[in-house]
Amino acid sequence: MADAERAGLQEQIKAQGEIVRKLKAEKAPNEKVEEEVSKLLELKAQLGDDGPKKFVLKTPKGTRDYNPEQMAIREGVFNKIIQCFKRHGAETIDTPVFELKETLTGKYGEDSKLIYDLQDQGGELLSLRYDLTVPFARYLAMNKVTNIKRYHIAKVYRRDNPAMTRGRYREFYQCDFDIAGQYDPMLPDAECIKIVAEILASLDVGDFVIKVNHRRLLDGMFAACGVPDDKFRPICSATFWDDVRVEMIDEKGLDPEAADRIGQYVRFQGGLEIVDELLKDTELQKQKNAVEALEEMRQLLKYCELYGVQDKVVFDMSLARGLDYYTGVIYEGVLK
Repeated sequence: MADAERAGLQEQIKAQGEIVRKLKAEKAPNEKVEEEVSKLLELKAQLGDDGPKKFVLKTPKGTRDYNPEQMAIREGVFNKIIQCFKRHGAETIDTPVFELKETLTGKYGEDSKLIYDLQDQGGELLSLRYDLTVPFARYLAMNKVTNIKRYHIAKVYRRDNPAMTRGRYREFYQCDFDIAGQYDPMLPDAECIKIVAEILASLDVGDFVIKVNHRRLLDGMFAACGVPDDKFRPICSATFWDDVRVEMIDEKGLDPEAADRIGQYVRFQGGLEIVDELLKDTELQKQKNAVEALEEMRQLLKYCELYGVQDKVVFDMSLARGLDYYTGVIYEGVLK
């Protein structure tokens, strides 16, 4: 490397170091700090070393090792989860850790950019699996399976910006339980919620609640608020309202008035009384998606009562998901 080029790179490293120090002093979000630290490390890597290279043993970014004590805890957790899955009649399958790239493409909306692509191997374009759901759908179609309760516990991979202290890794486990087949509406969804409640209770993680919402209700709500169709999916890539109003307007290009109308809806949470109240909303009444989804939510909440988990379930309009394969009920367990 020429002296002038090296000097210029050293100046960039110095400037980037100042950015990192300033962010840390301001107690900026960890994600932002880690992003700038990554840039600093990349610059330092470009600088290199004219002398012998020093090999440093470390795990790749976004991954970690687990010692025997940690593995014993994981094994105990997995055993309780598997016992619950089997108690509900599920059997397990396994799928390759990588899939044809075309199998995964277009299934995850904006999150598709987080898929790990592999180098061309013998004429096949491959990617590491992003989740266990799309491989399961491929398995069903390929093997012409029309009815199955299946569970699958395995690692998945996402080229995300890791935040290790918040549990966000690039390699992590998913524990999937799916019911495929023809059933009465909302009955399989209610059983899945029952399973989530049983598992969280058995793990003794503390008091929890399971938030539920409906993807079609979200679409109907967006339409009622004047959100253009092409912005439905990008907006649903966000999770909770408190974090996303600015993102909706500044990054997604949503009209501020539409964002404020959404804000009025996402504050609704409760039980069957919320369904009744929303069904009286004159704007939602004009949206077929919203009305049908609310009727399904009513049925779901009644099934949850029959399963004895109504005290753990909250209908929460702020819960959203953006993956393209979500078409019905969405839910998430949260510690209180």
